[in-house]
Amino acid sequence: MTRRSAFPVIDLKRTGRNIEHHRKNSGFTVRDVQEYFGFEYPQAIYKWQHGECLPSVDNLLALSLLLGVKMEELLVYDDVEISYPAA
Repeated sequence: MTRRSAFPVIDLKRTGRNIEHHRKNSGFTVRDVQEYFGFEYPQAIYKWQHGECLPSVDNLLALSLLLGVKMEELLVYDDVEISYPAA
């Protein structure tokens, strides 16, 4: 017998668009966010926004505080069905 369960999987592209949306709605430029994090170059911000990677947990928390939203509001995910043998 097999059990099924839903497991959350973050959608990188949609999360990136969501980060960009919240950044713009908060009135911050990419340069503003770059300076807030103390990054020498803005590539990390662009990678987040293009869904190439996610911020670290620490950076996700800092970004959520900067943008005035909860961390969960930045992440977009889908529940994926997984199957595993019943114990």
